[in-house]
Amino acid sequence: MEPVYLDNAATTPMSKEVIAEMTDKMNNVWGNASTTYSFGRTAHTVMENSRQIIADSINAKSAEIMFTSGGSESDNTAIMQTAIARQSLGKHIITTAIEHQAVLRPLHYLEQRGFEVSYLPVDQDGNIALSDFKRALRDDTILVTIMMGNNEVGSTMPIHEIGELLKDHQAWFHTDAVQAYGLLDIDVKRDHIDMLSTSAHKINGPKMIGFLYRRQEISFPSLIKGGDQEDKRRAGTENIPAIAAFAKAVAVITSQEKAARQQKYFDFKQQIMTGLHQNKIPVEVNGTIATTNLNHVLNIWLKGISTYVMQTNLDLDGFAISGGSACTAGSLEPSHVLTAMYGADSPRISESIRISFGRYTTSEQINAFVQSVSQIVQRLASKKEVS
Repeated sequence: MEPVYLDNAATTPMSKEVIAEMTDKMNNVWGNASTTYSFGRTAHTVMENSRQIIADSINAKSAEIMFTSGGSESDNTAIMQTAIARQSLGKHIITTAIEHQAVLRPLHYLEQRGFEVSYLPVDQDGNIALSDFKRALRDDTILVTIMMGNNEVGSTMPIHEIGELLKDHQAWFHTDAVQAYGLLDIDVKRDHIDMLSTSAHKINGPKMIGFLYRRQEISFPSLIKGGDQEDKRRAGTENIPAIAAFAKAVAVITSQEKAARQQKYFDFKQQIMTGLHQNKIPVEVNGTIATTNLNHVLNIWLKGISTYVMQTNLDLDGFAISGGSACTAGSLEPSHVLTAMYGADSPRISESIRISFGRYTTSEQINAFVQSVSQIVQRLASKKEVS
């Protein structure tokens, strides 16, 4: 059997449509979009057409989309530059305990420089309580940055409710939608979102391209200093082939396609858990299986088997899965998400794996995965009994 890729929350393979679009633009539209002669005008037209496609996908204005190198830059820009621009109004920021490191690390940096950050706790399903958010919100809160959906357990946050609570407050509302974009229905106007971060490589687009939606009324200095690109908001010559490829990846994901993918991934989750239970494998879901979650992510606790051992054995069987966020996969640090959900002493922290589905995942691959996990668990159990 060919190797099976089940780590789509880390990155996704580029689709054929995207590769074709990117190759075409690399061959034919290589001018600098900031120049005024024909080569530059052609590049500029491609860029602005792509910007409009992306803006329409979240009900934004074209002028509110700023291209970046990806989710990390978008998160850092929203957080760091808001802090710089608004510190005279207060130094309090609200986030959650389970944000991606691209959010947490800039916040830790700001804490070292006199800002105060409230980290909302989560329950064992990975959800925050709106009552905790209301208690944390203060007159001097200048920024709320809460992810739309979690990359390790798939829990989704009450973005609309938070937006409603903030629409008459001075705090700007930023959401990291890197995992949610392309799966959930996103409307920045409906949900009163001021800033939103994404990355193309999570939706079968190229790496090193993303965008930051920034509501038109919001202004802060550019994080990247240099030229006047992106309407003076982000210096650096625009990557036209990657931008066009990003727009192509967005264009193929209609509302119907989003719903279909969510249902397909939900079915995969049930297929895995049903199969493992039928094979009498001691397993529990970290978080919950709910249709409202990001259904491409399934995090499971395989009782008594270390994450490293299971990853290694699955790799030998040809299955690519993760122990958590790919951004910390090489670290010995435990998952901060599972720690926040279950406590630092829980065995789940060191005995869990993350499986994440994508556009090209098949039911046959899921069946093969279930059989592989079952055989590994049974083999390891036999070794324990012998020893």
